[in-house]
Amino acid sequence: MKTVYVLGELNVDMIVTGTDVIPEWNREKLVDSFDIVLGSSSAITACALAGLGMDVRFVSVVGNDEFGNYCIEQLQSKGVNTDGIIKKETAKTGVTLSLSTPQDRGLLTFMGSISDLAPRDMPESLFEEADHVHFGSYFLQDGMRDHWQGIFDRVRKNGATTSFDTGWDVRNQWVRVGIHSLLGETDLFIPSEEELLHIYGVSTLDEVWPLLPEGHHGVAVKRGSTGATLYGEDKQLVEVNSYKITPIDTTGAGDSFNAGLIHGYLNGKRGQELLLFANACGALSTQRVGGAQQVSSLEEVEIFQNTHAVRD
Repeated sequence: MKTVYVLGELNVDMIVTGTDVIPEWNREKLVDSFDIVLGSSSAITACALAGLGMDVRFVSVVGNDEFGNYCIEQLQSKGVNTDGIIKKETAKTGVTLSLSTPQDRGLLTFMGSISDLAPRDMPESLFEEADHVHFGSYFLQDGMRDHWQGIFDRVRKNGATTSFDTGWDVRNQWVRVGIHSLLGETDLFIPSEEELLHIYGVSTLDEVWPLLPEGHHGVAVKRGSTGATLYGEDKQLVEVNSYKITPIDTTGAGDSFNAGLIHGYLNGKRGQELLLFANACGALSTQRVGGAQQVSSLEEVEIFQNTHAVRD
């Protein structure tokens, strides 16, 4: 069994679901459902990886409060090791309000302890035991942004592979230089299409590839209903379409894709086979509310792939 360390932010998601969830001043609207679930890109990826059978260790900081306890309990219930999570007396656990429709979602986030993870919080076992190291929300983890390269360099020298997901840059800075400095130490860079286009200030993916730094490795781009694209260090391009499904809630779909990509990569999948497996993990997660309330087993993903067609 492969050991994956996920270094990341933790928060709860408050999910409002309906066909029209956009608030209007001085008006009241009715929605279909409301749920409080475990949130954060890193946490959803960790739970999805555990569901697929990986040994997952989570490293994070939460407030010493009810939401922090809830996050830890939810991770543990999915089989994620939480020994690396620190409770901070002076912080509040972060909260994200997710306004979700069958087509897309919008997020409002109170940062709280989301940005508090720091190099001093890294356990030594990370560098001794990890087969793979992943983090999410590059733009939200302020305490770690200048330190990822050193950590990735060290774990890769010890034989582990690495990956990260940017998330949306709420400050609209996109810091391409910082991301470029990390790509040489990153086996799987996993942005969404919109995020990648913002990082490079272009309008199409074809314009991105020549701008990538020399020495980059795999770049896997999540494209929602359009599918996914993989651009390798050999400059070969692989594209796959999405599966034919009707989403219930897209919260965490990209993070479940991340888990599928990591699991597949660690188990020898490459190219089209790798992207289709990751797409299946993401698609299956949209059939329920919340990114980590229920996670798919490897068997369930394989059944899904065998019973669902890819769009033409």
